[in-house]
Amino acid sequence: MAKLLEVQDLKKYFKTPRGMLHAVDGVSFTIERGQTLGVVGESGCGKSTLGRVIIRLPDATDGKVYFEGEDITKIRNTQLLRQQMQIIFQDPFASLNPRMTVSETIAEPLRIHGLVRDRSGIDKRVYELMDTVGLASRFVNSYPHELDGGRRQRIGIARALALEPKFIVCDEPVSALDVSIQAQILNLMQDLQEENGFTYMFITHDLSVVKHISNDIMVMYLGMVVEKGEADELFDRPLHPYTKALLAAIPEPSVRKSRERTLLRGEITSPIDPKPGCRFAARCPYAKEACFSSYPALEEVLPERFVACHFSREINQLC
Repeated sequence: MAKLLEVQDLKKYFKTPRGMLHAVDGVSFTIERGQTLGVVGESGCGKSTLGRVIIRLPDATDGKVYFEGEDITKIRNTQLLRQQMQIIFQDPFASLNPRMTVSETIAEPLRIHGLVRDRSGIDKRVYELMDTVGLASRFVNSYPHELDGGRRQRIGIARALALEPKFIVCDEPVSALDVSIQAQILNLMQDLQEENGFTYMFITHDLSVVKHISNDIMVMYLGMVVEKGEADELFDRPLHPYTKALLAAIPEPSVRKSRERTLLRGEITSPIDPKPGCRFAARCPYAKEACFSSYPALEEVLPERFVACHFSREINQLC
């Protein structure tokens, strides 16, 4: 299967009074066409910044992003880029203009890019998109405050689909919704992917959600990738100590079934001008002297399983 997106050593730093904040620091990965890459990690690990930098909402500090083989980090006309790459934001209320109706919001990208010029054509396309995302036509003149969270998020999805993009960054699109609504939105996104061949980068901190929708999963910690692999394999056998701790934190639905918990202790390393060494070392129960002096490279320890840990083979007893 051909790769649609390739990211090479991508970095995004922000200047602060205390120094440079390394929000994204040397991230590399690929996403194949029609597949979903789940990106997980604690709040503040840089996953949302990563998604936004890829589609050039802020420009990268360094690194390359190849979309269909072309480096898009230096493209000046980002309007053409928007037709191929879109984003679904986390908060369905904050991402919508409260003064615009449903039809105006969905029609806005069509007008900006001039894909449909006449009023009747725009209205027809708006109704088509509303039907695609399961939004009743009676809401066409409603405002965001008149709708619930699920319907607002459907507006955001319809707006993202208006330009028929090939790649969509889904920035925690269901985290602000009720559980029952989450399932509806996830099923909708999967159906749209099967019908249209969309490629997703699905950002979330909910591990149960990411397993449901992703082909591959990438785990981030303080701006860097610590593990990447096929979704089921990563859940069945996590290799990095941080991934193990994340999976151990998933609530167990059965009160009778007990599970060993992995408690992380120690201070979180500052992402501002971080010192050399593994950024997870201060909280890692397996940390040794080498962990504090040099950062481990992301290496393939098993087929299609990548881990950034000096002692992953020893910890997991890999040959």
